Parts: sequence; C-alpha cells; structure tokens
Amino acid sequence: MAAHFGRLRKGATTTAVAAVAVAALSASQAPGVTTDDLGRQAAGAAQPSGDAKTGGAGGGATGDSPYYTDLPPLKSPNPSPSASPTTGTTVSVGEAEAGIPATVLDAYKKAEAELRASKPGCNLPWQLLAAIGKVESGQARGGRVDASGTTYSPILGPKLDGNGFALIADTDHGAYDGDPAYDRAVGPMQFIPSTWAWAGRDGNGDGKKDPNNVYDAALAAGHYLCRFDRDLSVQSQMNAAILNYNNSTEYLNTVLSWLEYYRKGTHEVPDGTGTLPSHSSNSDPGASPSPTTPATPSTPSTPRTPSTPKPGGAGSTSPTPKPPTPSSPAPSPTPPTPTQTVDHLEDANTGKLTATAGSAFGTKVVVRAESKASKGVAKVRVRFTIIGDTDATFTGGESVATVVTGSAGTAAAPALVAGEKTGDFTVRATVVGRVLGGLDYTATVTPRQADTLTRTSDTALTCVPGGEFADQVELKATYKGAVAGKVAATATLIKSADDATENDKGPYFKDADGKTIRTLTDLTTDADGVLKLPKLYADDASGTFLLRVNTAGGAVLTVELKVAAAAS
Repeated sequence: MAAHFGRLRKGATTTAVAAVAVAALSASQAPGVTTDDLGRQAAGAAQPSGDAKTGGAGGGATGDSPYYTDLPPLKSPNPSPSASPTTGTTVSVGEAEAGIPATVLDAYKKAEAELRASKPGCNLPWQLLAAIGKVESGQARGGRVDASGTTYSPILGPKLDGNGFALIADTDHGAYDGDPAYDRAVGPMQFIPSTWAWAGRDGNGDGKKDPNNVYDAALAAGHYLCRFDRDLSVQSQMNAAILNYNNSTEYLNTVLSWLEYYRKGTHEVPDGTGTLPSHSSNSDPGASPSPTTPATPSTPSTPRTPSTPKPGGAGSTSPTPKPPTPSSPAPSPTPPTPTQTVDHLEDANTGKLTATAGSAFGTKVVVRAESKASKGVAKVRVRFTIIGDTDATFTGGESVATVVTGSAGTAAAPALVAGEKTGDFTVRATVVGRVLGGLDYTATVTPRQADTLTRTSDTALTCVPGGEFADQVELKATYKGAVAGKVAATATLIKSADDATENDKGPYFKDADGKTIRTLTDLTTDADGVLKLPKLYADDASGTFLLRVNTAGGAVLTVELKVAAAAS
C-alpha cells in the first residue's frame, strides 16, 4: 500500500511525525534531496523566486495549487526483460501504481521525443513528466481521456482567490477554467491560464492548444521544465525546474519519489484503469475532489426491537430506536469509452505491401476496430509500429504512428517509405488503451531495378595490343522510362555472345593493387542513372572482344571492344 503525507493545508506547518516520514522516504527514494538534523527536507537547489514570464512570486505553472501527496510503494517495480506480444515494447511487472494509462504514457513519450529533437541539451526524461502528471492529476484521473487525449471532463483546481491559496484574479475570462472571477489550475498537468497563455503547446497536431488535452499539456510541461537552458540530467537543475513548476519542498520530494519509482520500471495499462491517488496536500472544500472510485452504497441497518425492562429494575425504559440511515443514491454507471467497446481489429482490405528501395509503398495498412457484434467503432486510437531490421519509415520519418478511427471504425496508417535495406519487415497494428491481439502485416523492400541500359556515346572503343582504351565505357540505366538511380550492376569481359563466362585474355580492368581483373561487382548507378566504368586496358591478344553489363531488374547491355595494331 502506498505511503502518503496526509492532508496538509497550504501554508500550514507539518507535524513532526509527517516530517520524519517524509525524511525517511526521501532519503531512500528521492535523489538530490537532503534532510537537516531536525528531519526537515532541503532541495538540492535554491527555490526560484518567481516566474520569468509572469513576474509572479514563485507561483510557477500551477499557481501552487494543491497536489496529490500519495507516495509510491517503498518496493520499486522490477523491469521484465520480456516484450509485449501486442505492442512489441518492453513491459515491466510491478505494483499497480507502476501502471500508466496507454494514451497518457504515449503523450509523455511523444513529448520527450519532441524535446529530444528541439532541445537536446535539456535531457528531459519522460518519467519526470509521468511523475508530475501523477502528482498533479493522478495521470489524468486514471486515464479518463478520449481518443485524441482530451479528458472527458475538465480537471480543475480550487479558485485562487487568496483564501488559503495564491490570489490570482481571472486572466482568461473563464475560457479555460470556466471561472470569470478567479483563475484555477486546469488539466492533467494543472496549468493556470496565465501560464498556459504563453506556455501552451499543440502536442497532438490538431491545431489547438488545449490544457485539458494530455498531449498538449505534456508537451507544454516539457518545454516549461526545459526553460533557461536547463540540463535536467544535472540534479540541481532538475530540482530547480520542479520547484519552478510548484514552489514547495514537499512537492519536490513527492515528484522525485515518483520519478525514481518510474525509472525502475513501469508498464502500460488500458485507459481509464490507472491507479487513482486519494490524498491531497490541501483539504479545502473548493478544490476538485480526489478522483477516487465511488464506493458501493451501504445497505440501511434494521432498527433493533425495543428491549423490555428487567423485573426489579430501577424503572429503566427502552431506548428510542434510531431511524434507519438513508442510503445514498446509487452512482450512475459510467458509460464505456469507445476504446473499451473494441473487441478486435480486422483487416480492411490492405493490399500487398511491396516497394523498391528508396520509393514509397503504393499501398497503406488499413484496419478496422470492431465490437463483439463486428460493428465498426469510431474515435479509437490505433497504433501502427514498424518492427524488424529495416530503415523503412512512415511518411515524416517516424517508425510509430497513431491514427484515430473514423466513423466507419477504420484507420489507415501513414504511407510507408522504403529505405535502402532490402528484405521483409513487419507493420503491427494495435489498439491504444486495450490489451488486445494486434494485426501483423509483412512488407517487402526489393532492390532498385533497371529494365534498359544504353551507352551515352556511340564512339567506337578501340585499342592497340598492350595499350589502354582512350574512352571509358559510360552507360545510363532507366526503369519504365524513368531514371534508375542507385541500381546495382555487374560488368564482365566475356568469351562470346553465347558464352557469358569470364574471358581469360584480351581487355581487362585493374584492381586497387594494379592486378588484372575481368569482372567488376558492387557497381551502382548514380542518382542520374549513369554508370561510368573504370579504364580498360589490353594485353597482347588482338581481335574483337565483348563486355557485358547486367543490372538488378534484368537490364543487359553488350559492348564491343576492338584490339588491333595501329595502321601504318
């Protein structure tokens, strides 16, 4: 069972017992955090005095709103070396708290990838975003998000009206938080509107910056943590970034504890099934309630029958029976999400996946998400993953793509683009947020081809015995009338038109050591389809000889070489 801090009001002093518990946990789980001789915690870096963009007094991204104080189990999860049969990614088996809802986990990892490209010096680990997401919103309330990553209902903090919290008057006219009087922290990463106005990002490519969308919020949080050219691989700079997010030493220690826990292993669970925290740093009634699963209402007790006074008693009377406690109305069942209604994936007439090296595949992988009744399910996230020894990618250079099913329940993967590696690889389709069997498709990359070879010059190729040919053989390859660049070819000096074996006399090439060689392999046409052979030499034999060039795809060209004494 997870340890926790208990409920602490902002600005209130913690008890000695809580301080000792915090110190013990931080000493074992939070790197970079120390304790003084009274058991109080101290961060490895000074707390920031304010936000550079807003000029606030340390309010950070969240306005120092309440957060969840549940700590991870003292026993960290153990990573499993096995790979998931449906996603192809390594999973780990551990406590329930180590499970992160699929879409939320996908958002954290996509944000890390974007920051790795745009701010490589920041070294942002996705586990830090997961730790902050756990503390701020319980991973979007256990992954209650739709196919695009938007929460089914807004996640709002309390009014920042100065009553136990910071005083932040409305800055967004209620656009994000629905409150036209005071600001409130919003969404899975709990941004206050004034910070979101400049820190917001579009993480899912829908053209909007929505703090209630986990892809947008995770990417915004990553950029927020990476400000000021921070290097988060340096503990003091990571501490400063976390404190700038929420200026509280207790908050820092809680986030670092979850960061350490997630670094030791985590795994993907279906959306809507994440472990929900229950303990808040503030019990203010105005704060959003903890997203715990409602308990089953209790059955009212039956009143006792009044007791009869005992004979000879002191005139005692029967107690007045208590009326039965009315039961709370049964909570209305939460309707299943579209993802939860998916029973399986079906192929949707995907054609043969074949392409030559360096070209786009003419066919896309198309699947259909279906219910048990074999009806298409819309608004479901389908993940397409390229698996195998290949340099093929989807359009845009990615090896993983996520697509939302349309009204008919179908999702088409982005176009595949073949790399230079030939052979087979696999494209796997799985449902994000469900543990279901996926669909595997075999794709094949064939070598580049040419169906025609021609000489670029019609000059006769002649030489005297023991001399060298003045002109080098230059050819051009085409395929279906188009230039055939980077096509493999072989050139051999053959015995005759009917005998393609290597000749042992007449013209020859030289290798790097100057030795005679009459077959050249590993030749490749250039980007324009041109192949220029090395210089040819002649031995003492005279006559007409043949050079034959073959390419992948079946193009063949035979060239005449004449060796004769010079005319007197």
